Amino acid sequence: MSTSSAHAELVRQIPTSYEKAVTSGDLLFFPSTVHKHVDIDVEFEIRLCPALQKKPTTETQPSIIPVDPAADAGLETQGNKGTVFDPFSPPYNVNLFVGELQDEDSQEEYVVLLNKYSVVPNHFLLVSKEFKSQSTPLFPPDLVQMYTILIEAKKAGLKALSFYNCGDNSGASQPHKHAQFIPIEDDGPPVEKLARRTKLETPTRPFTLASLPYANHVYRFPSELPSAEPDELQETLCQAFMALLELVISTIRHDPDYPAGKPSYNVLLTLEHLHVIPRRFETHVLEETGDKLSVNSLGFAGMLLVKSEEELEAVKKEGVGKILRSVALNSVHDIQVAGQTEEPM
Repeated sequence: MSTSSAHAELVRQIPTSYEKAVTSGDLLFFPSTVHKHVDIDVEFEIRLCPALQKKPTTETQPSIIPVDPAADAGLETQGNKGTVFDPFSPPYNVNLFVGELQDEDSQEEYVVLLNKYSVVPNHFLLVSKEFKSQSTPLFPPDLVQMYTILIEAKKAGLKALSFYNCGDNSGASQPHKHAQFIPIEDDGPPVEKLARRTKLETPTRPFTLASLPYANHVYRFPSELPSAEPDELQETLCQAFMALLELVISTIRHDPDYPAGKPSYNVLLTLEHLHVIPRRFETHVLEETGDKLSVNSLGFAGMLLVKSEEELEAVKKEGVGKILRSVALNSVHDIQVAGQTEEPM
Protein backbone atom coordinates (compact mmCIF):
# COMPACT_ATOMS: atom_id res chain seq x y z
CA MET A 1 0.00 0.00 0.00
CA SER A 2 1.41 3.42 -0.96
CA THR A 3 1.84 6.17 1.60
CA SER A 4 -1.13 8.19 0.34
CA SER A 5 -3.31 5.07 0.18
CA ALA A 6 -2.48 4.22 3.78
CA HIS A 7 -3.35 7.74 4.89
CA ALA A 8 -6.55 7.75 2.85
CA GLU A 9 -7.68 4.47 4.40
CA LEU A 10 -7.03 5.69 7.93
CA VAL A 11 -8.83 8.99 7.33
CA ARG A 12 -11.86 7.13 5.92
CA GLN A 13 -11.99 5.07 9.11
CA ILE A 14 -12.14 8.07 11.46
CA PRO A 15 -15.93 8.72 11.42
CA THR A 16 -16.82 5.03 11.77
CA SER A 17 -14.22 4.49 14.49
CA TYR A 18 -15.48 7.59 16.29
CA GLU A 19 -19.09 6.40 16.33
CA LYS A 20 -18.03 2.95 17.50
CA ALA A 21 -15.94 4.42 20.32
CA VAL A 22 -18.83 6.65 21.46
CA THR A 23 -21.24 3.70 21.40
CA SER A 24 -18.86 1.53 23.41
CA GLY A 25 -18.37 4.24 26.02
CA ASP A 26 -14.60 4.38 25.44
CA LEU A 27 -14.93 7.87 23.97
CA LEU A 28 -16.91 10.59 25.74
CA PHE A 29 -18.41 13.43 23.72
CA PHE A 30 -19.22 16.73 25.46
CA PRO A 31 -21.89 18.84 23.68
CA SER A 32 -21.16 22.53 23.26
CA THR A 33 -22.32 25.74 21.61
CA VAL A 34 -20.12 28.14 19.63
CA HIS A 35 -20.26 31.89 20.27
CA LYS A 36 -18.67 34.29 17.78
CA HIS A 37 -16.81 37.25 19.28
CA VAL A 38 -14.97 39.92 17.27
CA ASP A 39 -11.73 41.28 18.77
CA ILE A 40 -8.49 42.62 17.18
CA ASP A 41 -9.92 42.19 13.66
CA VAL A 42 -10.60 38.49 14.22
CA GLU A 43 -13.97 36.78 14.64
CA PHE A 44 -13.02 34.34 17.38
CA GLU A 45 -14.96 31.17 18.10
CA ILE A 46 -15.60 30.70 21.82
CA ARG A 47 -17.04 27.27 22.51
CA LEU A 48 -19.14 26.95 25.67
CA CYS A 49 -19.14 23.45 27.14
CA PRO A 50 -20.70 23.34 30.64
CA ALA A 51 -20.39 19.54 30.80
CA LEU A 52 -16.63 19.89 31.21
CA GLN A 53 -17.22 21.14 34.75
CA LYS A 54 -18.22 17.58 35.68
CA LYS A 55 -15.38 15.86 33.84
CA PRO A 56 -12.43 14.48 35.85
CA THR A 57 -9.47 16.80 35.45
CA THR A 58 -5.73 16.85 36.00
CA GLU A 59 -3.69 19.82 37.17
CA THR A 60 -2.39 20.35 33.66
CA GLN A 61 -5.68 20.06 31.80
CA PRO A 62 -6.26 22.96 29.40
CA SER A 63 -9.40 24.93 30.19
CA ILE A 64 -9.59 27.62 27.53
CA ILE A 65 -9.12 25.44 24.48
CA PRO A 66 -10.73 22.16 23.36
CA VAL A 67 -9.61 19.42 25.70
CA ASP A 68 -6.16 18.14 24.87
CA PRO A 69 -6.57 14.36 24.75
CA ALA A 70 -3.06 14.17 26.11
CA ALA A 71 -4.37 15.48 29.40
CA ASP A 72 -6.99 12.80 29.89
CA ALA A 73 -6.37 9.99 27.43
CA GLY A 74 -6.73 7.24 29.99
CA LEU A 75 -3.93 7.79 32.48
CA GLU A 76 -3.87 4.89 34.89
CA THR A 77 -2.03 4.10 38.09
CA GLN A 78 -0.62 0.83 39.27
CA GLY A 79 -1.26 -0.23 42.86
CA ASN A 80 -0.47 2.15 45.68
CA LYS A 81 2.78 3.29 44.12
CA GLY A 82 0.92 5.56 41.72
CA THR A 83 2.97 4.46 38.71
CA VAL A 84 1.77 6.51 35.75
CA PHE A 85 1.48 4.76 32.41
CA ASP A 86 1.92 6.49 29.07
CA PRO A 87 -1.55 6.43 27.41
CA PHE A 88 0.11 6.78 24.02
CA SER A 89 2.07 3.53 24.34
CA PRO A 90 0.69 0.02 23.77
CA PRO A 91 -1.45 -1.77 24.63
CA TYR A 92 -3.92 0.68 23.10
CA ASN A 93 -7.62 0.85 23.82
CA VAL A 94 -8.99 -1.10 20.87
CA ASN A 95 -11.86 1.33 20.31
CA LEU A 96 -9.59 4.40 20.34
CA PHE A 97 -6.96 2.84 18.07
CA VAL A 98 -7.49 3.68 14.38
CA GLY A 99 -4.31 2.36 12.73
CA GLU A 100 -0.61 2.73 12.04
CA LEU A 101 1.50 4.68 9.55
CA GLN A 102 5.12 4.46 8.48
CA ASP A 103 7.20 7.12 6.75
CA GLU A 104 8.62 5.64 3.55
CA ASP A 105 11.98 7.43 3.68
CA SER A 106 12.86 7.29 7.37
CA GLN A 107 10.77 4.24 8.31
CA GLU A 108 9.55 6.27 11.29
CA GLU A 109 6.43 4.64 12.74
CA TYR A 110 3.27 6.31 14.04
CA VAL A 111 -0.10 5.35 15.48
CA VAL A 112 -3.40 7.16 14.95
CA LEU A 113 -5.64 7.36 18.03
CA LEU A 114 -8.99 9.00 18.74
CA ASN A 115 -9.32 11.69 21.40
CA LYS A 116 -10.83 9.99 24.46
CA TYR A 117 -12.60 13.15 25.68
CA SER A 118 -14.01 14.94 22.67
CA VAL A 119 -15.52 18.42 22.46
CA VAL A 120 -15.36 18.28 18.64
CA PRO A 121 -16.35 15.01 16.88
CA ASN A 122 -13.63 13.12 14.98
CA HIS A 123 -10.75 14.69 16.92
CA PHE A 124 -7.74 12.41 16.50
CA LEU A 125 -3.98 12.18 17.13
CA LEU A 126 -0.83 11.24 15.26
CA VAL A 127 1.52 9.75 17.85
CA SER A 128 5.13 8.62 17.52
CA LYS A 129 5.11 4.86 18.05
CA GLU A 130 8.45 5.01 19.82
CA PHE A 131 8.56 7.42 22.74
CA LYS A 132 9.85 10.85 21.76
CA SER A 133 9.65 14.03 23.78
CA GLN A 134 6.92 16.60 23.22
CA SER A 135 9.66 19.21 23.69
CA THR A 136 11.38 18.18 20.46
CA PRO A 137 10.64 20.07 17.22
CA LEU A 138 8.73 18.55 14.35
CA PHE A 139 11.05 16.50 12.16
CA PRO A 140 10.73 15.95 8.38
CA PRO A 141 8.74 12.68 8.72
CA ASP A 142 6.38 14.34 11.20
CA LEU A 143 5.65 17.23 8.86
CA VAL A 144 5.13 14.95 5.86
CA GLN A 145 2.76 12.68 7.75
CA MET A 146 0.76 15.59 9.12
CA TYR A 147 0.41 17.30 5.75
CA THR A 148 -0.43 14.06 3.93
CA ILE A 149 -3.22 13.39 6.41
CA LEU A 150 -4.61 16.88 5.71
CA ILE A 151 -4.53 16.17 1.96
CA GLU A 152 -6.41 12.90 2.32
CA ALA A 153 -8.83 14.38 4.84
CA LYS A 154 -9.84 17.06 2.34
CA LYS A 155 -10.35 14.41 -0.37
CA ALA A 156 -12.57 12.47 2.03
CA GLY A 157 -14.65 15.54 2.88
CA LEU A 158 -13.17 15.80 6.37
CA LYS A 159 -11.24 19.07 6.11
CA ALA A 160 -8.98 19.38 9.13
CA LEU A 161 -6.51 21.54 11.04
CA SER A 162 -3.39 19.99 12.53
CA PHE A 163 -1.60 21.43 15.54
CA TYR A 164 1.39 20.67 17.75
CA ASN A 165 2.15 22.00 21.23
CA CYS A 166 5.91 22.03 21.78
CA GLY A 167 7.54 22.60 25.15
CA ASP A 168 6.59 23.10 28.79
CA ASN A 169 4.87 26.45 28.24
CA SER A 170 2.96 25.52 25.08
CA GLY A 171 -0.12 23.98 26.70
CA ALA A 172 1.13 20.44 26.08
CA SER A 173 0.05 18.06 28.82
CA GLN A 174 1.69 14.77 27.90
CA PRO A 175 5.41 14.13 27.37
CA HIS A 176 4.88 11.63 24.51
CA LYS A 177 5.19 13.36 21.12
CA HIS A 178 1.87 13.77 19.33
CA ALA A 179 0.23 16.06 16.80
CA GLN A 180 -3.53 16.60 16.79
CA PHE A 181 -6.23 16.99 14.16
CA ILE A 182 -9.69 18.53 14.40
CA PRO A 183 -12.29 19.04 11.67
CA ILE A 184 -12.80 22.65 10.55
CA GLU A 185 -15.23 24.59 8.38
CA ASP A 186 -14.39 25.04 4.71
CA ASP A 187 -12.96 28.54 5.23
CA GLY A 188 -10.72 27.37 8.08
CA PRO A 189 -10.15 28.57 11.65
CA PRO A 190 -10.32 32.33 12.42
CA VAL A 191 -6.59 33.08 12.26
CA GLU A 192 -6.24 31.15 9.02
CA LYS A 193 -8.87 33.40 7.46
CA LEU A 194 -6.74 36.38 8.51
CA ALA A 195 -3.65 34.79 6.95
CA ARG A 196 -5.51 34.11 3.72
CA ARG A 197 -6.51 37.77 3.42
CA THR A 198 -2.90 38.94 3.78
CA LYS A 199 -1.35 40.08 0.50
CA LEU A 200 2.32 39.18 0.10
CA GLU A 201 4.95 40.96 -1.97
CA THR A 202 7.24 37.92 -1.73
CA PRO A 203 5.17 34.73 -1.37
CA THR A 204 8.23 32.58 -0.68
CA ARG A 205 9.21 34.47 2.49
CA PRO A 206 7.75 34.17 6.01
CA PHE A 207 5.38 36.92 7.10
CA THR A 208 3.51 38.06 10.20
CA LEU A 209 -0.13 38.89 10.88
CA ALA A 210 0.55 42.46 11.96
CA SER A 211 -2.92 43.08 13.42
CA LEU A 212 -2.34 40.46 16.10
CA PRO A 213 -0.84 41.85 19.35
CA TYR A 214 1.75 39.10 19.79
CA ALA A 215 4.66 37.59 17.88
CA ASN A 216 3.52 35.19 15.17
CA HIS A 217 5.31 33.76 12.16
CA VAL A 218 3.56 32.42 9.08
CA TYR A 219 4.57 30.78 5.81
CA ARG A 220 2.29 30.45 2.77
CA PHE A 221 2.63 27.23 0.80
CA PRO A 222 2.53 27.21 -3.01
CA SER A 223 -0.94 26.34 -4.24
CA GLU A 224 0.32 23.22 -6.00
CA LEU A 225 1.92 21.71 -2.87
CA PRO A 226 -0.88 19.15 -2.20
CA SER A 227 -0.10 17.52 -5.54
CA ALA A 228 3.70 17.71 -5.20
CA GLU A 229 5.99 14.66 -5.36
CA PRO A 230 7.12 13.30 -1.96
CA ASP A 231 10.64 14.75 -2.17
CA GLU A 232 9.35 18.21 -3.08
CA LEU A 233 6.70 18.03 -0.36
CA GLN A 234 9.24 17.22 2.32
CA GLU A 235 11.68 19.89 1.14
CA THR A 236 9.01 22.62 1.11
CA LEU A 237 7.61 21.68 4.51
CA CYS A 238 11.05 21.47 6.12
CA GLN A 239 12.28 24.75 4.65
CA ALA A 240 9.12 26.49 5.85
CA PHE A 241 9.33 25.06 9.35
CA MET A 242 13.03 25.80 9.75
CA ALA A 243 12.57 29.38 8.54
CA LEU A 244 9.77 29.96 11.05
CA LEU A 245 11.63 28.22 13.87
CA GLU A 246 14.61 30.49 13.26
CA LEU A 247 12.30 33.49 13.64
CA VAL A 248 10.85 32.01 16.83
CA ILE A 249 14.34 31.67 18.33
CA SER A 250 15.19 35.20 17.24
CA THR A 251 12.01 36.51 18.89
CA ILE A 252 12.82 34.68 22.11
CA ARG A 253 16.34 36.14 22.15
CA HIS A 254 14.85 39.62 22.15
CA ASP A 255 12.98 38.85 25.39
CA PRO A 256 15.51 39.34 28.23
CA ASP A 257 13.18 37.70 30.77
CA TYR A 258 12.39 34.57 28.77
CA PRO A 259 12.36 31.46 31.03
CA ALA A 260 15.46 29.26 30.98
CA GLY A 261 15.32 25.92 29.20
CA LYS A 262 14.06 24.74 25.84
CA PRO A 263 11.85 27.18 23.91
CA SER A 264 8.11 26.63 23.82
CA TYR A 265 5.91 27.35 20.82
CA ASN A 266 2.68 26.37 19.09
CA VAL A 267 2.36 25.07 15.55
CA LEU A 268 -0.71 25.30 13.31
CA LEU A 269 -0.71 23.49 9.97
CA THR A 270 -3.25 23.74 7.15
CA LEU A 271 -2.95 22.94 3.46
CA GLU A 272 -2.29 26.64 2.80
CA HIS A 273 -0.18 27.90 5.70
CA LEU A 274 2.18 27.01 8.51
CA HIS A 275 1.94 29.14 11.67
CA VAL A 276 4.46 29.06 14.54
CA ILE A 277 3.86 31.16 17.67
CA PRO A 278 6.54 31.50 20.40
CA ARG A 279 5.27 31.09 23.95
CA ARG A 280 6.43 32.61 27.23
CA PHE A 281 3.80 31.32 29.68
CA GLU A 282 1.34 28.43 29.64
CA THR A 283 -1.48 30.01 31.66
CA HIS A 284 -3.43 33.24 31.95
CA VAL A 285 -5.46 34.30 34.99
CA LEU A 286 -8.78 35.91 34.10
CA GLU A 287 -9.15 39.28 35.82
CA GLU A 288 -12.92 38.91 36.26
CA THR A 289 -13.03 35.42 37.81
CA GLY A 290 -9.48 34.55 38.88
CA ASP A 291 -9.70 31.34 36.84
CA LYS A 292 -6.37 30.06 35.58
CA LEU A 293 -6.57 29.20 31.89
CA SER A 294 -4.08 27.03 30.04
CA VAL A 295 -3.70 27.99 26.40
CA ASN A 296 -2.45 25.69 23.64
CA SER A 297 -2.28 25.93 19.84
CA LEU A 298 -6.03 26.15 19.30
CA GLY A 299 -6.17 29.34 21.30
CA PHE A 300 -3.86 30.89 18.69
CA ALA A 301 -6.02 29.43 15.92
CA GLY A 302 -8.79 31.59 17.36
CA MET A 303 -10.77 28.67 18.76
CA LEU A 304 -11.34 29.00 22.51
CA LEU A 305 -13.27 26.89 25.00
CA VAL A 306 -14.91 27.92 28.27
CA LYS A 307 -16.80 25.86 30.82
CA SER A 308 -19.39 28.36 32.07
CA GLU A 309 -21.36 31.44 31.10
CA GLU A 310 -19.29 33.33 33.69
CA GLU A 311 -16.02 32.37 31.97
CA LEU A 312 -17.52 33.22 28.58
CA GLU A 313 -18.42 36.74 29.67
CA ALA A 314 -15.06 37.18 31.42
CA VAL A 315 -13.16 36.23 28.26
CA LYS A 316 -15.24 38.62 26.15
CA LYS A 317 -14.81 41.45 28.66
CA GLU A 318 -11.06 41.05 29.02
CA GLY A 319 -10.47 40.50 25.32
CA VAL A 320 -9.14 37.45 23.52
CA GLY A 321 -6.22 39.41 22.11
CA LYS A 322 -5.13 40.50 25.58
CA ILE A 323 -5.39 36.93 26.88
CA LEU A 324 -3.29 35.53 24.03
CA ARG A 325 -0.72 38.31 24.31
CA SER A 326 -0.27 37.58 28.01
CA VAL A 327 1.05 34.08 27.28
CA ALA A 328 2.98 34.98 24.12
CA LEU A 329 5.77 37.44 23.23
CA ASN A 330 6.10 40.91 21.75
CA SER A 331 6.60 41.00 18.01
CA VAL A 332 10.02 42.11 16.76
CA HIS A 333 9.08 41.54 13.13
CA ASP A 334 10.30 44.94 11.95
CA ILE A 335 13.74 44.26 13.39
CA GLN A 336 13.80 40.78 11.87
CA VAL A 337 12.80 42.06 8.44
CA ALA A 338 15.63 44.55 8.65
CA GLY A 339 18.00 41.65 9.31
CA GLN A 340 18.83 42.77 12.83
CA THR A 341 18.30 39.40 14.48
CA GLU A 342 21.21 39.49 16.92
CA GLU A 343 20.45 39.33 20.61
CA PRO A 344 20.13 42.87 21.95
CA MET A 345 22.90 44.17 24.20
